[in-house]
Amino acid sequence: MTRSPALRDHIAAGILSSAAAVLGERGEAASMADIAEAAGVSRATLYRYFPNRDALLDALTDAAFTDLSEKIADAKLDTVPVEEAIARLTRAMIAATSKYRALGLLEKSPEQHAQAKSRLVDPFYALFQRGINDGTLRTDLPAHTLIAAYQGLFQGAASQVNQGRLGVEEASAAITTIFLDGALGRQKHR
Repeated sequence: MTRSPALRDHIAAGILSSAAAVLGERGEAASMADIAEAAGVSRATLYRYFPNRDALLDALTDAAFTDLSEKIADAKLDTVPVEEAIARLTRAMIAATSKYRALGLLEKSPEQHAQAKSRLVDPFYALFQRGINDGTLRTDLPAHTLIAAYQGLFQGAASQVNQGRLGVEEASAAITTIFLDGALGRQKHR
C-alpha cells in the first residue's frame, strides 16, 4: 500500500509530536517502543519513518528548529517596538521549549549548533542590537551581555515550566517583565 505524501507527512508529524512528549517525560530512558506506543503506530511503522533513534532525534531537532523559526518569523519582530518584540520572542521560545524540552537534555552536533545560530541566534542578536541602537535597551552593556542575562532568566523560567510550576503564559510574562525592568534604557525608566 502506497501512502500519499500528505499522509506520510501527517504520520511523521504525529510520531514526532509523540516523541517530543515521551522524551520530555522520560528523557534518554524512553525507548523506540515507548515512542511507537505513544504515537499509536507499530514499531515497524516507526522504523519505516525513522530507521533508528538518531534519525528520529535529528528529525525532532529539525522540527523544533522549524517550529521555532516559523514562530519567530510569524511574530514579525522587526515591525513592532523592541519591548513588544521581546515579549513576542519570549512567548514563541517558551512555547517551543515546553514542547521540545527533551532536546535540551540531549547532545547537539556541531551542525545543529550552526543551524541554531543562523535560524535563532542571529534574529535574537539583531533585535537586541536594534534595542540598543534606538535607546530602548541599555546602551552601557553590549548586546551579548544583555542576551546572556535574558538567557539566564529564560533558562530558569523554562525549567519551572518543565517542572509544572509555571504555565507558558505565566513564564513568558515573568521573563519579559523581569528582563525589561532591568534592561530598559535610562530614558525609559519611570
